[in-house]
Amino acid sequence: MAIVERTGSSTIDRIVEYLGNDADNLLSFTCKGIPKEQLMLPGPDHVEQAWSLSDRKAPVLVNLQRLYGTGRLANTGYLSILPVDQGVEHSAAASFAPNPAYFDPENIVRLAIEAQCNAVASTVGVLGSLARKYAHKIPFIAKINHNELLTYPNKFQQILFGNVEQAWEMGAAAVGATIYFGSDDADREIVEISEAFYHAHELGLATVLWAYTRNNAFKKDDVDYHTSADLTGQANHLAVTIQADIVKQKQATVNGGYKALNFGKTSPKVYGELVADHPIDWNRWQVVNCYSGRASLINSGGESKGANDFADAAHTAVINKRAGGSGLISGRKAFQRPMKEGVELFRIIQDVFLCPEVTVA
Repeated sequence: MAIVERTGSSTIDRIVEYLGNDADNLLSFTCKGIPKEQLMLPGPDHVEQAWSLSDRKAPVLVNLQRLYGTGRLANTGYLSILPVDQGVEHSAAASFAPNPAYFDPENIVRLAIEAQCNAVASTVGVLGSLARKYAHKIPFIAKINHNELLTYPNKFQQILFGNVEQAWEMGAAAVGATIYFGSDDADREIVEISEAFYHAHELGLATVLWAYTRNNAFKKDDVDYHTSADLTGQANHLAVTIQADIVKQKQATVNGGYKALNFGKTSPKVYGELVADHPIDWNRWQVVNCYSGRASLINSGGESKGANDFADAAHTAVINKRAGGSGLISGRKAFQRPMKEGVELFRIIQDVFLCPEVTVA
């Protein structure tokens, strides 16, 4: 689907056009198992409401407010973030060959500023190379660990590429890290990143966790349960347990991972009474597991699929907002195209979170 022209149409009309046949299903759904009144919903005073009575030090609150107070979504409680660490996670060729301009770190930061994002998340290499020019202009989220794909055969282990001190010294507002929950390496990663997040908070930095599930056994009968509401919900709960202030999670596309894989512990209420068979309720379960919205849930935008990226971004944003989430973190859909189109993709996402007709379900 091409970009819907802004001239002559209202914001909600454009959103409805992007949603297509799914518009009524997504915009009229009401969550009944866990009503919105039980959540801490995004708002202008989110940092105060969520963290003012916590053990977070004052400089952490300052940096959190930098994140929530920057860009087009400033002081709404919502976040729109550009992440570009895919050069390590997916290889530089696979990530940047579609648009080689983004081999240059400055174009990454420029895209985030032009798109009026709340922050830019990237490697210590990318952000460190431009810190003196841009760290005071847009909040940095310095990603300190990665899974690299040059080892043969490929493995799935998050290892440190940087440290908390580097993030602090370059003026970052937050550190970011990934944990592969459910993997053989999860124990080490949990301990390592828990310690890193404690140190980050001691230095006054906010913490953002990419809380991904990873295990080949999570695929069964042609269904990928890596994005199951119940499994990702538990990953989120583990993320906030190690004091992630913001949780990045893939949006749930299914439920019932625990039952299909026949492992772990769950409750029958998660499959009907509390969580209906609907993407907004699946996402609501992800939010609930982030301390009922006290820690912000942001969903990832996923890979670029070409012309449908704009409609996909609108779908993901509507589901996240109506579930009680706090925004999107969108990378490949934005930077694997000309900058002007990348900026417009962020505008579409931001429009959803600014649109009063798109309400929390």
